[in-house]
Amino acid sequence: MADEEILPVVTFGNLMTEGTALSRRGQHDKALGCFNDALKLRAGDKHCLITRSKCFLKLGDTENSLKDAEASLQIDKTFPEGLYQKAEALYTMGDFEFALVFYHRGRRLRPDIHKFQLGINKAEEAIVNCLGNPSAVKLENTEELCFVSRQAELRSRKENQQQQNKPTKDQKRTKKQSPKTERQLLGEFYADKAYLQKLLKDEDLMQSSTRQGIKVMDLVLDGISYLNHRRDFWQQQKPMYARVYERKLLQQGRMQDKKRKLSDIGRSIAKDMEDIELCLDRGSAEESCRKAERLLRKIQGWTEEEVPNKNELICNLHSCIGNAHLAMGQMEAALHSHEMDLDFAVKNALTDAVSRALDNIGHVHARTGRFHQAINAWEEKIPLAQSSLEKAWLFHEIGRCYLELDKAEAAQEYGQKSLQSADEEGDVEWQLHATVLVAQAQVKLKDYRSAIMNFERALEKAKLVPSEAAQNAIIA
Repeated sequence: MADEEILPVVTFGNLMTEGTALSRRGQHDKALGCFNDALKLRAGDKHCLITRSKCFLKLGDTENSLKDAEASLQIDKTFPEGLYQKAEALYTMGDFEFALVFYHRGRRLRPDIHKFQLGINKAEEAIVNCLGNPSAVKLENTEELCFVSRQAELRSRKENQQQQNKPTKDQKRTKKQSPKTERQLLGEFYADKAYLQKLLKDEDLMQSSTRQGIKVMDLVLDGISYLNHRRDFWQQQKPMYARVYERKLLQQGRMQDKKRKLSDIGRSIAKDMEDIELCLDRGSAEESCRKAERLLRKIQGWTEEEVPNKNELICNLHSCIGNAHLAMGQMEAALHSHEMDLDFAVKNALTDAVSRALDNIGHVHARTGRFHQAINAWEEKIPLAQSSLEKAWLFHEIGRCYLELDKAEAAQEYGQKSLQSADEEGDVEWQLHATVLVAQAQVKLKDYRSAIMNFERALEKAKLVPSEAAQNAIIA
């Protein structure tokens, strides 16, 4: 009994923290065990599903990675991380067209998340590498991309798998690749594979084990298997027939040089945008701002022929600079950048950028206590909201501003609108926030009976989320 009493209590949060730490250290097998145990405690948690999906992807298990991403979207069809992870899994499987669909879908829902645009760039580039025809990847951005039905998606993937499993002549040739071909596919990793294969010939070494009890042969075979998976993926992304096609294009001279230059510019911009976002995520706001300003000056010096999405990139960079200033506490500079984003977006009829800029302007005003200006910006954004979930938080923020201005009736009205939108989306967390807002407004209106009823409803929502901090705040 004494031994049982000192056993640590395993909680969902502990398992998630341990799994994330293991995954960051590259111990993905152990991390996977933690995520499996966490899902036993809280089945269907969308954040845990996505974390496990990333772990599967690191291990090369694309099928299970895709299943977890799709499971998270069944819980919340507008979950940005779910859409991105599904696109990443499809991209890794070589289904570049379907990956492109979900990168676009995520970008439409959350244009402020730059990794969707980066995903679009790399998926389009992979399709061009395979097909050599950029016009084949144009997508209508005015619809919900609903032209790809779920049945068509599954049927296409099944056909692709059947074709991959069928030992065609091309695939037989791939299995018996010459060292020259494999060196071309693996690049700098070719030497690593050759070294591992040489180790296999050392029988004494292969029979030995590490201090942790793992056989050296298993480690070597795992390394070779990983490199073979990478070789097959790169073969899919840029197969040999695509390389032959490129060599023919090179003979066309000047036109091909121009295309290659444009491709280099596109890759350079995509990498710079990723660096800017990573710097901000790591807390290096000053560095992120400096890199964004430098890239903005470069893009402004290029033509639209060199950078086809030049206007969108300029808007994105103004937004990045504004977010960096906000993180540094430079509110007026942040507001100036977001207003430049808005002006440029309006002039070039970029609806998504307009919506994002109005959102950011509202946040800056609210942070500085200018609630009237925040309300004006967010109310202008309402017609541009593309989902019930977006409306739920938008109405909530407006209602919260009205509450700060002691306009309880308006706060109650927007709280009820937020609750209605959250009900339409089926999002318990935003139902909680909206119900608390309505109750607080009713307290100011001295409608105590209704306020108590709504606080009790909010308490039930807090138990469903679950959020112990929210429960304690509501009880207090």
